[in-house]
Amino acid sequence: MKNNILLYSSGAVLLLLAVLLIAFYQPDIPVDQLKEKYAVPPSQFVDLGGMNVHYRDEGPAADTIPIVLLHGTSSSLLTWDACTKEWSKEHRVIRMDLPGFGLTGPNPEQDYSIESYVAFVNSFLQERNVTQCYLMGNSLGGLIAVHFAATYPDKVKRVILIDPAGYPIQNAKGSLAFKLGKIPVLKNILTVITPLFIVRKSLEDVYGNKNLITDALVEQYRDMACREGNRNALLLRLQSDQAGDTTLVSKLTMPALIIWGTLDQLIPLDNAYKFQRDLPLDSLAILEGVGHVPMEETPERVIPLVSRFIK
Repeated sequence: MKNNILLYSSGAVLLLLAVLLIAFYQPDIPVDQLKEKYAVPPSQFVDLGGMNVHYRDEGPAADTIPIVLLHGTSSSLLTWDACTKEWSKEHRVIRMDLPGFGLTGPNPEQDYSIESYVAFVNSFLQERNVTQCYLMGNSLGGLIAVHFAATYPDKVKRVILIDPAGYPIQNAKGSLAFKLGKIPVLKNILTVITPLFIVRKSLEDVYGNKNLITDALVEQYRDMACREGNRNALLLRLQSDQAGDTTLVSKLTMPALIIWGTLDQLIPLDNAYKFQRDLPLDSLAILEGVGHVPMEETPERVIPLVSRFIK
């Protein structure tokens, strides 16, 4: 009887996976096709570490201390569009698609550790002849920013952390896509299916105001996820260390600004106070009614906070 139950259960799982595959199969999207749509001016590309890295370098070229922007997991440099439009009027602003995401695509070494990302950012800044910057990161980008600033303190004048990862996460609702990516029986099939409804639900988990999620935004995130190689890269990233070395936070010596949305379901507000506790020179700005990506959801509130902090 027990063997029959296991057999039926296995058959039901296989049937479910087959139905999902038939209904929602989504092949990889060739990067050249995505470049036509998303790599519009001022997008540029540079060969670095075996990758053709997508980046944008905007604002006054004479500005020797630019703002450098690092996006989060499953995001891209497009998440900074609205903020960059304003900041680049006075500052040089540099942003890039990190390895495993956006048009840059997967790391040929398949290394998505924080140490690998720090080395990548350092190599990229060297290539752009940037010796010092204002470093800003959201979520995963915030975690990378902390590690980079601790490793290369002379290269970071100030650091801005927007809902950064780092400390252990407790009592968080999380994102649907990330949850599915950690289920052994489902994770591999997610490399070939990316239904729009899952993308939309994941964005609803990220945004505080669900009314801001447009069809165009859902399509953009789906397209970037389906860039050839990105879905497998995401699974590898989710299997990597998600916390990082939080002892580095207290070792930062430069001023820090922390921005946090009260409705962040991925990294709860409690973690903001952990950063505030351990950072030696910090300022904390809490945004009511905002989710995990304030710079994307409510740029009009983030822009002046950062501008004042930099000045």
